[in-house]
Amino acid sequence: MSEHIYDSIIIGAGPGGLAAGIYAARANLDAIIFEKTYAGGQISTADDVENYPGIASIKGVDFGENLEKHAVAVGAQILYEDVQELYLSGITKKVVTNEKTYHTRTIILAMGAQPRRLGVPGETELRGRGVSYCATCDGAFFRDKDVVVVGGGDTACEEALYLSAMCSKVYVIHRRDQLRARGVIANSVVSHKKIEVVWNSSPDFINAGDVVTGITVRNKLTNEVRQISTSAVFIAVGIVPQTSLVLEQLKMVDGDPIETDSYMRTSIHGVFAIGDIRKTPLRQVVTAAADGAIAVYGVQEYLVEQEFLK
Repeated sequence: MSEHIYDSIIIGAGPGGLAAGIYAARANLDAIIFEKTYAGGQISTADDVENYPGIASIKGVDFGENLEKHAVAVGAQILYEDVQELYLSGITKKVVTNEKTYHTRTIILAMGAQPRRLGVPGETELRGRGVSYCATCDGAFFRDKDVVVVGGGDTACEEALYLSAMCSKVYVIHRRDQLRARGVIANSVVSHKKIEVVWNSSPDFINAGDVVTGITVRNKLTNEVRQISTSAVFIAVGIVPQTSLVLEQLKMVDGDPIETDSYMRTSIHGVFAIGDIRKTPLRQVVTAAADGAIAVYGVQEYLVEQEFLK
């Protein structure tokens, strides 16, 4: 008996993967979603979600569950198996999980990315209670309060400027004596009346309690310790795309996100990448969901070109 070949296999059941599953099911594609932990992705760990169009406010875990229920309701199939190997070349691709081997004509990579951690005491314990990795997601919760941004690149500076429009004061903690961000952005941060850059400094720990109350920083040159009172610490020291399954198979860009075109197509025909794992100017739930829809459109075009769909 010949092996079953799926039209598409989606790796990851975050917002992008589940959106792709919904669109694939509605297009009557023979598709399957693999997830090794739980549906919903990182958004399920958020306390509140208030920036998704049409939903004023919802708990992150509820949002993730709603995405999963929607996907299942329209016929998407989710298997909770750990994908361990991917073979992307050729017309038929191969997906090896901890359970068995699957074959497919196309693959949509939706494994996401993880924010790079500081690794300081208080960071893990206070995530969602003042520690955040996304100012666009959580900044509004700290309106008219003092906040801290850790980092000195483009993302950190953009987040500081974003927060300055709603917060009383923004401290930017940077380990060097000049920002790594592009000139215009860096100059805007340094000259902003509501932003104070704390140079040559790194966090020692985030002050613990029920919520964030402050941060302790140490000057790397003088070893001087400073206490900064703050209601939130936004950590912007980079992201880590979950690309280990496809390293050396796909074209990457600096920092290892996957390079795609506007149809979410990667450097290998029949392989698509969506959401935080790809090079994108904005990593949000709404953009990941949009990527998922676009990728399925690309999958359909590919299957028609290859005469798998009529």
